Amino acid sequence: MTTHVRPDAVKDQNQQFRIDLAAAYRLIHRLGLDDSIYTHISVRLPGSHDRFLINPYGMRFEEVTASNLVTVDLDGVVIDDPLGLGINPAGFTIHSAVHAARPDVACVLHTHTVAGVAVSCQKQGLLPLNQWSMQFTGCLAYHDYEGIALDLDERERLVADLGDKFVMVLRNHGMLTCGRSVSEAFKLMHNLERSCRAQLAIQSAGAEIAPLSDAVAHKTAGQYATFYDSIETHGVPDTEWAAFKRMLARTDPDFVN
Repeated sequence: MTTHVRPDAVKDQNQQFRIDLAAAYRLIHRLGLDDSIYTHISVRLPGSHDRFLINPYGMRFEEVTASNLVTVDLDGVVIDDPLGLGINPAGFTIHSAVHAARPDVACVLHTHTVAGVAVSCQKQGLLPLNQWSMQFTGCLAYHDYEGIALDLDERERLVADLGDKFVMVLRNHGMLTCGRSVSEAFKLMHNLERSCRAQLAIQSAGAEIAPLSDAVAHKTAGQYATFYDSIETHGVPDTEWAAFKRMLARTDPDFVN
């Protein structure tokens, strides 16, 4: 039996993805995780493997709205560019690589924060020092720095390093999270950023660190994974994402435009 999806249902889902992506841009700005007009968040268009939405190049994150996002395909062909600004080539390299290789990923989020870059420069990377960071135990990928991501041949190595993971440290560069939804990618980055800030604070304090066992770290990671799965695959309401969007509705209501 052939299942037909109503065109208006696809349209509604497309609009919801746009609103969620615009919300993520505003939240990344609000939390101080943006980097001028650089770094990027993308979301694969529903019902399409080869098209995704990304920010117009030259706009700050607090200017992004649901309607000014750019549609681009995996070959870099711009399908729709409401403002005529194009896209950041480095952003295309990173995001197209993940969207092409990982059909399970809907959203890709990349940042260059002071804390994230600082931890990415540490040989040991992110350490399982607390509840935030223990959630990433056994779940982190690492990719060595190759220069500004303008060479398309880096995509093969980037996705090989990412594998089936959802979080990656781009060494000497920044952080990257993936999600089955915009919400998941954002929440992973929110906790990853706090993990990096906490690590730097702990290291700068110079005090003796309370030890945690590998067993506890892996248990905590499993608990977080179960929580995310309950939302992404079992339909449990995403109350945290809803709360974030309510905040934006009060302070940045134009993000949905």
